[in-house]
Amino acid sequence: MHRRTLYLIILTLLLAGYYLFMAVYLHNLDYHNLESLFYSEKNKILFEGVGNRLKTMGLTSPILPFWGTFMFSYPSHLLAPVLASAIGTAILFYIMATTLTKRSHDDFYLAILVVLFVFHPGLLYTACSGKSIYLVLIFFFLFFYHILRYYKSNTTFHVSIASICLVVLVFCDYKFIWLTLFFIPLVLFIATQSLNLSETETIFRLVQSFNTPALRRKLINKTFAIYIIIFILPLASITIFKMLNLTHANDLDYFIDSPYATWTVLADKIGFEQATSFVHYQSSQVSPLVTASIALYCPMIALAIYLFRHNTYQILTIAAPFAFVEFLQIKYDKIFLAHEYFLIFLILSLLCIVFRGHKHENQRMMKTMLGVMTIFQLLTGYFFLANSFVPEERDFVNTLFHLTPDDTQADNREMATYLNTLPVNEQVLADDAVAYPVIAFTHHIRRITLPYQESYLSASEAPEKYVNYILIATDNNPLNGYTQLNNKYLPIIKHSDSNLNLQKIYETDNWILYKVL
Repeated sequence: MHRRTLYLIILTLLLAGYYLFMAVYLHNLDYHNLESLFYSEKNKILFEGVGNRLKTMGLTSPILPFWGTFMFSYPSHLLAPVLASAIGTAILFYIMATTLTKRSHDDFYLAILVVLFVFHPGLLYTACSGKSIYLVLIFFFLFFYHILRYYKSNTTFHVSIASICLVVLVFCDYKFIWLTLFFIPLVLFIATQSLNLSETETIFRLVQSFNTPALRRKLINKTFAIYIIIFILPLASITIFKMLNLTHANDLDYFIDSPYATWTVLADKIGFEQATSFVHYQSSQVSPLVTASIALYCPMIALAIYLFRHNTYQILTIAAPFAFVEFLQIKYDKIFLAHEYFLIFLILSLLCIVFRGHKHENQRMMKTMLGVMTIFQLLTGYFFLANSFVPEERDFVNTLFHLTPDDTQADNREMATYLNTLPVNEQVLADDAVAYPVIAFTHHIRRITLPYQESYLSASEAPEKYVNYILIATDNNPLNGYTQLNNKYLPIIKHSDSNLNLQKIYETDNWILYKVL
């Protein structure tokens, strides 16, 4: 094994240990987020639940991050997403560091990479939060890496690998399917670049190609071939997955619309409603301010554009994620942009610097600019997280940097603690569309009757025959309007069965547990 490779492996293992320590430390301070709790609850269903769990295994979305937590579920279902993100972020570092060392033996650039992965708040959030951002960043990096490799080698192998990476990226975050829109016009420039022409500027190559019949036919054929290579696999994969949803859930969009399949449906709605309810609410995430925010968050992207200033098609490639994020802000105007959509620009700028930074004629100036920008990005990374409109991102900063225990899930933990004291042979009726945080904290999921089970519908209509307790969302619960099991359910069920008696035995701010008498 090459000595440099050995050093990278050791460095990656040390970084993974650092992330694991930080992640467990945050876990002990009770930091949790809805995505990691959602994966934990679904893992409990798969490994400990009773009934048909096929739909849970195959239709939970995003599916690849969910599957990525499987191997870490043995020590603890709650820790599984955190362990996955910590190790996954270390793998991201190894991929980027290996790519860098193949092109440059200058340790300065590796040191910049290490500093960012050790201290950048956004990357610490990626590693220690238990969210699926690490997978998004890995395959975003690999997708653009192979696109840039294609520009250099003109080998369609890299386009094929880029297409596979795009498929994986879409199954890590479905919103990335819209990135394909901004590669549709770009493919024409990519095909033009692959032609053997005397012109070097992309625009002039395009004009020359259209003015010559033979070149025009060749350009059309190449463009069509690249369209097929890049887009046919993602489109076919999504179509097959939608048909799978239709077969097992009777809904093509079950994986993105159902609160039983994905945590984002309700979390995004509630997060936006809570943020916009404040009198002094103002959003910087308004187009075109998003682009300005990205430039402020990641000034290194300007350096990346500068390094490719002589290649129009490569600058257009770098600009595609800008158009993608602007599109997201317009299409999903009721959802705040999560931090991952800012982090992709940090990863993209580092990729461009890996490709071109060491080739710059004035290395002293390049290293000075890069060092200053790195320090600036550490500060902006903290500022953006600390002032985020997404509560989980602000909570992460408070917990990690201010050593403040996070009480966001205290109410759910309190109810789960009481459920754990109930007799094992008694059943609790609960709706995990909204109660999955409570269920994630419980120890015995077999005692909970959930919607994935065939007996759930019968239990909700005649609880005295199937369950001993009912978990109800109170009016104070922000999600009470998204579940059948709320205070409106009680008079309805009592009206249908006059002999039903319910006794309130435990109550928190968001939950009430009733005993069926």
